[in-house]
Amino acid sequence: MTALTRIDLGVAPIKQGKVRSLYEANGRLLLVATDRLSAFDHVFAEGIPYKGQVLTGISRYWFEQTAAQIPNHLLSVELPDFPPEFQRQELAGRAMLVQKTKALPVECIVRGYLDGSGWKDYQKTGAICGQRLPEKLRQGDRLPEPLFTPSTKAEAGHDENISEARMFGLLGRELGEAVKQKSLDLYRLAARDALGKGIIIADTKFEFGLADDGRLLLIDEALTPDSSRFWDIKFYQPGQSQQSFDKQFVRDYLERSGWNKEPPVPALPAEIVQKTSAKYLEAYRRLTGRKV
Repeated sequence: MTALTRIDLGVAPIKQGKVRSLYEANGRLLLVATDRLSAFDHVFAEGIPYKGQVLTGISRYWFEQTAAQIPNHLLSVELPDFPPEFQRQELAGRAMLVQKTKALPVECIVRGYLDGSGWKDYQKTGAICGQRLPEKLRQGDRLPEPLFTPSTKAEAGHDENISEARMFGLLGRELGEAVKQKSLDLYRLAARDALGKGIIIADTKFEFGLADDGRLLLIDEALTPDSSRFWDIKFYQPGQSQQSFDKQFVRDYLERSGWNKEPPVPALPAEIVQKTSAKYLEAYRRLTGRKV
């Protein structure tokens, strides 16, 4: 299947992200996931087939699984429920009709294992975002307890890790404590669910918004291969980079390629594209029990 990297709906999105586009939809919002791939803050010309359906389908699964813990913004993923102008076949399986909220200006990151920027931070300081950890931990080790490490939401470039104190300054103490606790609870629930299906959720990020009535809602995507590190438990071995079901596979290839992470962006070989697509599809199958 050819990847769908561009979708022309005849109207301009109100927000265009690296992978997804957001459209006004009669007082609601339509969140459309393309097959575009971003890595190191760059978007690649080659899309990943089925990626948009995987992101939408996995998000739907987790919104359903976590609804008892916290309400979310999802209204429907079914074409007949969309406004008529959006009932288009190319959106099938890759779009979510969602409730409008006032998005909170932080990303809520939970880390259960030591890897990525957290591993780099630990190597330099013995801590992650100022939170001290035991000595002599290895890359990929499970942390004694999941860590909550908020960051700012950057429109371009890198997000910035911030302290809890700064987050409380942005949100207020009560709301800040609420999103911290909800993030940790959601991670623990999802980690248990995924572990029973052979997937370790090493870390993930959540986003929250406030509804018109003041309720806190889980928004954006949830626990997808784009917003999380998914590892195959069968090959899990601390002390090295893990075999993953997410775009870390592409990042590892790019690190080996010698690219300096500046424009121009290199072309991705067909083999890398195909293997990445297979990894996304396998994560979807294992977590949801369905096929795209």
